[in-house]
Amino acid sequence: MTFTMNELSSTDSESDYYKYWIDWFVSLEGNEYFCAVDEEYVTDRFNLTNLNTEVLHYQKALELITDNLSNKPMTNELREQVEKSAMHLYGLVHARYIMTARGLSKMYEKYKHGEFGLCPRYHCSQHPLIPVGLSDVAFKEKVKLYCPRCEDIYCPKSRKHARLDGAYFGTGLPHMIFLNYSANRPAPSEQRYVPRIFGFKIHEVAELHRWQDEQREEQKKRLGITSSAQLPA
Repeated sequence: MTFTMNELSSTDSESDYYKYWIDWFVSLEGNEYFCAVDEEYVTDRFNLTNLNTEVLHYQKALELITDNLSNKPMTNELREQVEKSAMHLYGLVHARYIMTARGLSKMYEKYKHGEFGLCPRYHCSQHPLIPVGLSDVAFKEKVKLYCPRCEDIYCPKSRKHARLDGAYFGTGLPHMIFLNYSANRPAPSEQRYVPRIFGFKIHEVAELHRWQDEQREEQKKRLGITSSAQLPA
């Protein structure tokens, strides 16, 4: 079975409601972490430097993203490959775009509105999270969510979000946001849960036990005995 390029750009029924591929892509369930990359950014070849070496069927994928597909027929297999490549290419372009002033502004607005989720840590009082990658190399790590209050990372709750490649968001997004919006950086959470037993902090109890063990060992050495059972009562 073969498809024309026009059919490729509208094979999914959902895409009929969107004029542009990028609008359709970011509207898909599970793609809420993405922002819409400006067309001028995608069409500037300087911004795409070296991406042709990382994406299969790069030219066709780029044409699909920019809604400039020719009307040549293509097989079902090639169609699927081009669709996957277009999504991968968009993710790589997205990682670069969100480090620009315009991209940072879009991601900051999504962060402010809690679109990436809220921190599950109790003492962070449901502070908004920001997506972050653990690697800038694709297919290495899935996306994680960073909390600027506790400065820790978490896995997305939704499996659809958890499958997103971390490289599509990069390792520096949260930190770049607060370099540009430093006045709005939240204060680190100073509250910590302190485990207790019968009102005593567990680490204090542990220190007491450690001191008792050390004293017992010292006493054994002084008395020249090898078993605690031989210690005087």
